Amino acid sequence: MTLWARIEHEGRARLGAVDGDMVRLHEGTIFDPGPATGEVVSAADASWLTPTEPTKMVALWNNFRAAAEKNGWAIPAEPLTFLKAPNSFTAHGRAIPVPKSYDGRVAYEGELGIVIGRTCSGVSVEEAAGHILGYTCVNDVTAMELLQRDPSFAQWTRAKNFDGFGVIGPVVATGLDPASLTVRTLVNGRERQNYRVDDMIFPPAELVSRISQDMTLVPGDVIACGTSLGVLPMKAGTEVEIVIDGIGTLRNRYG
Repeated sequence: MTLWARIEHEGRARLGAVDGDMVRLHEGTIFDPGPATGEVVSAADASWLTPTEPTKMVALWNNFRAAAEKNGWAIPAEPLTFLKAPNSFTAHGRAIPVPKSYDGRVAYEGELGIVIGRTCSGVSVEEAAGHILGYTCVNDVTAMELLQRDPSFAQWTRAKNFDGFGVIGPVVATGLDPASLTVRTLVNGRERQNYRVDDMIFPPAELVSRISQDMTLVPGDVIACGTSLGVLPMKAGTEVEIVIDGIGTLRNRYG
């Protein structure tokens, strides 16, 4: 397993492999890594970038059985998706801005992210694994009161796409079995979410296959797999950590 990161070093984006508390810089890109250069940066001092530059994030709603059961939602027959735009993407360690045009409740949502490594369109479930580069942590931040504020039109696009509302990172973990993972969310150090990935209604390979029937996924795109129980609003100044053992900790401050 390798933990690949992108950091800003000496004024440009560089590829690095995270090794404990160090980032070892490499030539090439995350899709075609080259040899290590011998340069080493402390992870604590690194200026983190999103591990890829997605053209889009495809995100899921109602994709965990425990949440569906608790909330009385029907199990969906197919993935229920929405998009997050590039302006929403932000990296580990960066502040999540408080929206200027909205003063209602804003919630964290800790999620597993699938990172696409090869262009795929109309792939089967069996083929999908070959198009997955690896996995990352996602905080799918949501302006809760916008979603249903207008009864005639659910505002998923606006509620999910304020600047900084699509947090990704800190790394892409390759060679990982997603079914063995657990997602935890810590809010100011207190655990608020703790759920197993294998509770997904549509697991990663099936998500890639089904979504690729509708739209082409390109290298670097991210599928946010949806969240489970424990979503709550957060106040300005809150530190949120999405922790997935085997991937790492995605840490940001809201506001």
